[in-house]
Amino acid sequence: MTVVARTSYDVFPEFAPPEVEIRTETPGLTPEQVEALVTTPIENVVTGTTGVANVRSQSIQGLSDITIVFANGTDFLRARQAVAERLTEVVRQLPSAARPPAITPLVSSTGTVLVIGITSSTRSLRDQRTFVDWTLKPRLLAVPGVGRVSVQGGEVRQLQIQVDPDRLRAVGLGIADVVAAAQHATGVRGAGAIETANQFIRVRTEGQLTTATALGGSAIRAANGAVVHLSDVAHVVDGAEPRMGAGAIEGTEGVVINIEAQLGANVRTVATSVEQALDGLEPAIAAEGFTLHRALFRPSTFIDLALHNVVSSLLVGGVLVAIVLLLFLADLGAAAVSLTAIPLSLVTALVVLDRFGLTLNTLTLGGLAIAIGEVVDDAIIDVENIARRLRENRTLPVPRPAADVVIEASLEVRSSIVYATFVVALVFLPVIALTGVQGAFFRPLGLAYLIAIFASLVVALFVTPALTLLVLSRRKARVAEPRLLTILKRGYVRALERLGRWPRLLLGATALVIIGACALVPTFGGTFLPEFNEGHLRVHASAVPGTSLDATLAIGRVVTAVLHGDSRVRLVAQRAGRAELAEDTYGTHYSEFEVDLVPQTGRSARQPGRAGKGKGKEKREEEGESVSEDLRARLATIPGVSFAVIPYLTERIEETLSGATAPLVIKVFGPDLDSLDAVAARIADAVRPIAGVANVEAGSPAVTPETLVRLDPVALALHGIPAADALDAVETATLGATVGQVFEGSRSSDVVVRIDPARLGAPEDLASVPLEGSGGQIVPLGQVATIARTTGRYAVAHDGARRVQTVTADIVGRDVASVSRDIETRVRARIALPRGVYLEVAGSANAELAAERELRARGALAGFGIIVFLWMAFRDARRLGLILANVPFALVGGVAAVALTGGVLSLGSLVGFVTLFGIATRNAIMLVSHYDHLVRIEGVTWGPAAALRGASERLGPILMTALVAGLGLLPLALGSGDPGREIEGPLAVVIVGGLLTSTVLSLFVLPTLALRYGCFTAKT
Repeated sequence: MTVVARTSYDVFPEFAPPEVEIRTETPGLTPEQVEALVTTPIENVVTGTTGVANVRSQSIQGLSDITIVFANGTDFLRARQAVAERLTEVVRQLPSAARPPAITPLVSSTGTVLVIGITSSTRSLRDQRTFVDWTLKPRLLAVPGVGRVSVQGGEVRQLQIQVDPDRLRAVGLGIADVVAAAQHATGVRGAGAIETANQFIRVRTEGQLTTATALGGSAIRAANGAVVHLSDVAHVVDGAEPRMGAGAIEGTEGVVINIEAQLGANVRTVATSVEQALDGLEPAIAAEGFTLHRALFRPSTFIDLALHNVVSSLLVGGVLVAIVLLLFLADLGAAAVSLTAIPLSLVTALVVLDRFGLTLNTLTLGGLAIAIGEVVDDAIIDVENIARRLRENRTLPVPRPAADVVIEASLEVRSSIVYATFVVALVFLPVIALTGVQGAFFRPLGLAYLIAIFASLVVALFVTPALTLLVLSRRKARVAEPRLLTILKRGYVRALERLGRWPRLLLGATALVIIGACALVPTFGGTFLPEFNEGHLRVHASAVPGTSLDATLAIGRVVTAVLHGDSRVRLVAQRAGRAELAEDTYGTHYSEFEVDLVPQTGRSARQPGRAGKGKGKEKREEEGESVSEDLRARLATIPGVSFAVIPYLTERIEETLSGATAPLVIKVFGPDLDSLDAVAARIADAVRPIAGVANVEAGSPAVTPETLVRLDPVALALHGIPAADALDAVETATLGATVGQVFEGSRSSDVVVRIDPARLGAPEDLASVPLEGSGGQIVPLGQVATIARTTGRYAVAHDGARRVQTVTADIVGRDVASVSRDIETRVRARIALPRGVYLEVAGSANAELAAERELRARGALAGFGIIVFLWMAFRDARRLGLILANVPFALVGGVAAVALTGGVLSLGSLVGFVTLFGIATRNAIMLVSHYDHLVRIEGVTWGPAAALRGASERLGPILMTALVAGLGLLPLALGSGDPGREIEGPLAVVIVGGLLTSTVLSLFVLPTLALRYGCFTAKT
């Protein structure tokens, strides 16, 4: 209980490799300048860091964003320290316009704790942002476990000096004069102290101008007896800094706050602490006139639901196992002894997992859920055999001591128990050995499963015999076997005798069924991981590059209304552009919507949209579209905007796999940006007609509107104006020059000089910016520069220090693997690549193929190991062949189960087949071992009678172990697609289907095979 109480809970284990993100603000620099002057030097330095697996980057206007991906197993803190040390080497090489590179806080790959929002009908966006920045954000950052708080939307206060170019020219001043005067007016200086004979007295100065009125009255220069003040040439106002992003909740503009947990923190615990902090702040928030939106996105809700679903599967499976044992053993004591294996094995597994530092998540719990029907198998075999031998002993004229009977009965099945357990362990080694994201997902599942299985082996070998002796040997003599087992044996023997008359027909029919199953496998589709039913979706919307924030917000209001046309949508929040210090590099044309859904089960979530009337609704019902597909169809009606609808967890997984939030990514590498753009555009055109492909986008936009200011060196020299002064003037006019800060209590605001926005309504207005030439003459910028409208690159991306352009696509209505194959074939056949340009296909399709290759290769090694192990155990090729015959028997049911549930193989399904083959050999080992015991130990002559007797005596254990394994997994299989069961559900479906056919075929076909091809003799 102590371990369960203190362990961390999450949906998934940490699946992303160690990453370090470096962000360098470069105000005013173009993407090409950022790439050449900032990104490339930093990449060159950090790429050589020990353990670096890949380096990705985005260079956009004013920002360099570099992500360094380290190899799995690298220590996060050491990686950050190594990168920080490398950065000290490159800081001196960066241009003066670049601010010092910053390493972003260390957060989990799925560390979003909460997304909340602030709106108000009475307070301004500036008031909202000020409250969030100076009151709400510091309180949230103080919550234990919070790693980062990203704020998007509102207006950040600035004290702005908005210069009027005409008034400035009229008094004969340049914009540099205003900057210098503002710096002097807002400067903060320290002072020393005065010492007297008895005292040391500090000196404090107060003279900073902190209000717009006071600052406007400060002097720029005195001329002809008159003083020119800032207010004479500029509007000095409380303004807002230019916005890079905006936020809206339900179409109302406000502030959206994203709260992320530190790496390794318990998301559920942090979420609870954050909500408690919000409880304390809510009265203050309401008193300020703000409305708090507490749960725009709350991942811990999905965590709670997912864990509840998996735990309920464990409990229901345990109850079904208990019922089966009571029915078959018809003995409460014997059933209780068998059931002790479940809590002992599972508790042992939890303690060991805690020792390994693994969180309790849906994968570790899924491993325990898969094991719940098997941890009791060993105990069942032991208890059933001991109970049977005790009954036989009681029929003897002189019964032997019960202790001797128990020991011998336990030793009789001990070898088969050990063999079966080690075979299962060998089969699971390829799952544990998976690398990359797939390994991060399934390794905890495999470890939990194996620990539980080995714990059950220890229980069966040492605890079960002692408990059985204690419980069963002291009871009143009971000779008859359970009634249910007697009835089943009678019918089973009759059926086996009849089938034994036509061995060739039976074996031929079995072979045909197996061949049919094998022929069906190539027709299956494939997917890396299923879509997660989180009850929450993220919608990415991209408009035309250059779209303003106001226009993007207007589009957001339309999107919100369209989404609310589906009654399953509960709430919509928009983040437009990007937030300061956040990980995204989106432009003002880009939006991300948090779409929270009405809580639903996995089955109802996959049903068609309930909104709509008439034929449209009926059509959706016939097609059975999911929520995301329905929303895609609705959003497709909005012109001029491309959309992608992705669950949060799927988005994080895709981004980890390829650096892009899409299941399919085609990367185009090459040295020339224009060639990359052209090839990416041709690939996008070639991919769009392929069935199942949707939302095809050619990476970052190739162009965005720009204004080019090209200085004329001759004109500059003629007027005596340094080029740097002209460039500074352009920067000040458009970006603003930060000249100081004003302080009010603990709050601070920048003081910025810029041209009055009202005087910059068009690019051509830059021509009036005044420059100061030689002799004090005032020269308009238009006289020394050419100003023209043009287009420029929005971003320059690197992958592995190579320039890259990407083509991304969603996959709808088809499996990822088949669509990827079609795309590769079409692209390679139709697209002629220029010299130096080459392609890579990435995304979940690649990850799925890599996982398949790993499973095949390591599965082959594990298969060889199993054969060697079984050969060492039985030393007979025929017996080995009989045991391995159960593998194709199990394949039939697994394939049938996949075909009946959609015909798509996910990674979970593949792991299910691997697991199934290990479980299926258990029944064959039990039967073959018992035949060997009858002939070698009891001296029974091998023949039809021996085959019938051995099969009937193993009927009970085989049926019980198969039923408890299958019924233990049945809740997971039936709930496949429900939150928390998306990965384990397909796995459980395969195992349940395979267990059904392997049990039937091993009971009815294996005895016939053994009689026809087996060779059991009294010789060892």
